[in-house]
Amino acid sequence: MKIDARITKLAENILKNSVALKKGEKIYIEAFSESTKDMLSEFVRIATKMGATPFYFYNDNELVKQLIANSTPEQMEQYAKWHARLMDDMDCYIGLRGHDDLFALADVPVKKMNMYRDIFYNKVHFDRRIAKTRWCVMRWPNNTMAATAKMPREALENFYFDCCLVDYKKMGKAMVPLKKLMDKTNKVHIKGPNTDLTFSIKGLKAVVCDGRMNIPDGEVYTAPVKTSINGHIQFNTDTLYDGVFYSNIYLEFKDGKIVKAESRANNDKMQRQLSVDEGAKYMGEFAIGVNPYIRKEMLDILFDEKIACSMHMAIGNSYNDETFNGNRSGIHWDLVLIQDKAHGGGEIWFDDKLIRKDGIFVLKELQNLNPDKLK
Repeated sequence: MKIDARITKLAENILKNSVALKKGEKIYIEAFSESTKDMLSEFVRIATKMGATPFYFYNDNELVKQLIANSTPEQMEQYAKWHARLMDDMDCYIGLRGHDDLFALADVPVKKMNMYRDIFYNKVHFDRRIAKTRWCVMRWPNNTMAATAKMPREALENFYFDCCLVDYKKMGKAMVPLKKLMDKTNKVHIKGPNTDLTFSIKGLKAVVCDGRMNIPDGEVYTAPVKTSINGHIQFNTDTLYDGVFYSNIYLEFKDGKIVKAESRANNDKMQRQLSVDEGAKYMGEFAIGVNPYIRKEMLDILFDEKIACSMHMAIGNSYNDETFNGNRSGIHWDLVLIQDKAHGGGEIWFDDKLIRKDGIFVLKELQNLNPDKLK
């Protein structure tokens, strides 16, 4: 069967540029759902021709659910030990995620999900994959994604490849002035409908995301100083976390701590998530999205956090890099606020200087990040 040329191009980009795979190296490719077969096949073919050794596995949310829901801590420890040894032996990792059932984990008890994160995910992925390998996590378009994006399948695929095959070198170059500005910024002020939020990012370096660790990509992130957040923010995109749907999340802060939180959907489950540990009451990330092809929510955070004209913040764990703000938690939950005029507008201020209004960068050195310039 003939493979779509865009699949081959994307596979080559990820192997050669995102994870920079080299001859003689080992790469772990974890594919979720059978819909990913063509992409997985190209990864295996190209990686092998490059002189590397691919280790590939199929996974699925239903299998993950059965493991989490029925495991004891001792069983999960055994599961984690094997995967930790595997990850320790790898040079690169690709997570190829084409989930068929986005809500498979929705009825798994929060206590069980926390056990899974604490014993398996954080130790294998945060402590090893993120910290020690060259990695890239990506989504794959299938019927489920088409349904959540409210798009016909063919239109979704065209949109998907536009997002994923954007000129990341051009994007990366345009992001450098934003990174430099964030690196020297102290006070951030976010304004918008039902939003008036201030915090500091002083001393926390910004990171450019230009097609290496995520596909699609397009954000510059850092973290707020842990105890500096004050005010309130109304996020305006729906979100999934642990397979549960949430909508119109509203947060209030005092000295960095979440003192009030509401979700229009599944508010009770949100309160349980915020109670899993002390770190779940603080934030671990602040980022600005710039991918010019992503303009509306997809109910998929890998896309939604890259929406042009958006910003996002994450409840919980902060990344183990130069953006680490000291917050540790079993959760890392990204929440997105789109600030273009169609979504109510809004402003971002750095040290009392307006840098973006209604989703459009107003500073001359940042205008190459606006959607019309990045396409």
